[in-house]
Amino acid sequence: MKRFLTVSELAQRSGIAASALRFYESRGLIASVRTSGNQRRFHPSMLRRIALIQVAQSVGFTLEEIAGELACLPMNRTATKRDWERVAVKWQKELAAKMARLQSLNDNLTGCIGCGCLSMKACRLLNPEDALAQQGNGAQRLS
Repeated sequence: MKRFLTVSELAQRSGIAASALRFYESRGLIASVRTSGNQRRFHPSMLRRIALIQVAQSVGFTLEEIAGELACLPMNRTATKRDWERVAVKWQKELAAKMARLQSLNDNLTGCIGCGCLSMKACRLLNPEDALAQQGNGAQRLS
């Protein structure tokens, strides 16, 4: 059986503050077991989960999005290559969509700032998918 890590060992090895680790645990992103003295002990596989959390946050995924994917991974053992591939395939699609939105922002930002309108009615940057714009200004839908 692998040696479990204390919260301070996990913090030191992951580079994440112990308070953040406790927060991650409270959100169900990582898990610990308790000793007879009620101290947290973490399976070494939590290091990979923490690394995934950090990488995912650095590219713009929210903790809610991350939690959704981590819920599909095993908590009591190290995830397999197949487990990680399943997450990667889904996130690659989402990253591609995020990159397309960023590219659109990059392509249109100078023109938008230069025109100065920042009109919710006319600006494709601020309101790119306004399906109700054809019906005029104001609230249109109550459902």
